[in-house]
Amino acid sequence: MPGKIRFPAVAGRFYPSDPKELLDSIHSYLEPSIAGDLIPAIGCIVPHAGYVYSGATAGAVFSRIVIPNQCILLCPNHTGQGTPLSIMTDGTWQTPLGMVQVNEGLAAALKEHFPALNDDRLAHHNEHAIEVELPFLQVLTKNDFTIVPIVLGTQRYDVLRALGEVMAGVVATQPGKTLIIASSDMNHYESDAITRVKDSKALEYILAMDAQGLSEVVLRENISMCGMAAAVVMLTAARRQGATQAELIQYATSADVSGDRTHAVGYAGVVVR
Repeated sequence: MPGKIRFPAVAGRFYPSDPKELLDSIHSYLEPSIAGDLIPAIGCIVPHAGYVYSGATAGAVFSRIVIPNQCILLCPNHTGQGTPLSIMTDGTWQTPLGMVQVNEGLAAALKEHFPALNDDRLAHHNEHAIEVELPFLQVLTKNDFTIVPIVLGTQRYDVLRALGEVMAGVVATQPGKTLIIASSDMNHYESDAITRVKDSKALEYILAMDAQGLSEVVLRENISMCGMAAAVVMLTAARRQGATQAELIQYATSADVSGDRTHAVGYAGVVVR
């Protein structure tokens, strides 16, 4: 039914709205991979800007990992709409490449074990940070996967840590593998030089899988990493599941494409296993 469909909000702006153009775009960002060499990741961090800027970094990550048939996607709340912890527990997401089903069982389990999550579609309605990841996943899985979308509008470390710990426990009860994707750009709209310095400070903690350290350095150093909360939840959940390594797959800034080194945004692709 129409009310259960989350229609594209940024098709034609962040990525092509024409299915063929979108497929060509996705394939241009994916790197050749050999199935036996793919990383069985527990989690990852991927950027969510317009594909012309961050598509190569997102593609580099998704090309390197095994994409299971269920994914939890965490992202920041750019719009200010909805509740601070917003989950969709049913329905489908539409992209130009087709429909993606919400995993109702996994979503219900997360909400049951973490009641602070609100079943709230408003936060998802115009939010781009999950939407832009879906075409990559559709191509790589031949559209055979389900999602649990969660928008995070809080930076409270205690809340984010608790959600990550509960998420790890719930995922452990599920059949098959679950990939936890943190959709995040890095520092925003400072010079390329400052952005790279600030991002290196955040990445130091990400690569050490130190979720609390990441939270603290982002706030202390005024690093405008929009998806810090998503990364904290993912890192917490991954460590609880036994992750021992985080690897930086690619780092870039918007200046690498635009040439504008006065106002840059950082993009990091990280795999956690």
